[in-house]
Amino acid sequence: MSGKKKADLKVIILGDYAVGKTSLICRYINGRFQTQEPTVGAAFFLKQWGPYNVAVWDTAGDERYSGLSHFYCRSAGAAILAFDLTSPKTFESLWARFGSILEAANEDCLKVVVGTKLDLVSSESRDITPEEGKKLAKELNEHLDLRKAPQVPYFETSSLNDENVKDVFEYIFQHCLPLSPDQKKQYQQLSLVDLKDSNSSGSQKACC
Repeated sequence: MSGKKKADLKVIILGDYAVGKTSLICRYINGRFQTQEPTVGAAFFLKQWGPYNVAVWDTAGDERYSGLSHFYCRSAGAAILAFDLTSPKTFESLWARFGSILEAANEDCLKVVVGTKLDLVSSESRDITPEEGKKLAKELNEHLDLRKAPQVPYFETSSLNDENVKDVFEYIFQHCLPLSPDQKKQYQQLSLVDLKDSNSSGSQKACC
C-alpha cells in the first residue's frame, strides 16, 4: 500500500546487543523466526491494527548508538524493554542503561518488560525469575494506573517457538489505543495487515 500513513501510536523496542529484539519483531510481523544481522541505527515498521496505524521502531543494542536510541524514543507511547532470560547482565542494564533514555518518551509511556529466548531456559535453573521481571515492570510503570490491566506488563517469550510474542503486542495495543469492548473483541480476531516495511536511513537490514 503506497502513500504516507500517520502513526496513531509509536512503539520503541530497547535492549542490549543480541538479546533478540529484531527476531521478536520479525516473528510478530512476518510470522516466522529469522536470524538477523545487528541493527545499525534503527529499523522502522508501520503496521495496521484495526483502524489504527502503529509505528514500531527497532533500535540498535550497541552502546555506541545510545544517543540515537534517545532520539527515537521521542513521543513514544509504549516501550518494549527486552532482555535475554539467560543473561542477567542484560536484565540489569534495562534500568541502568535505558532508564534515562526513556525520559524522552511520552509522560504516560507504557513500559513492557520482555524476556527473550525462553526456549533456552531450564525450569530447574533460572537466572532471572518471573517475580524479578514483574517487580521491575511495576517499578517502571509507577506513573500508570494498571489496576484494570489484564496483567503486569511482563512477558517471557520465544521467537523461535512463537511463544507469547503476539501477547506482548496485543497487550500494548489494547492498553494504548482507545477501543470499546466490542471493538477490542473484533480487532483481536483480525490479522495485522502490512502497510510498510522499511529501514530508516540508519538501518542496515530489516526483516523481510
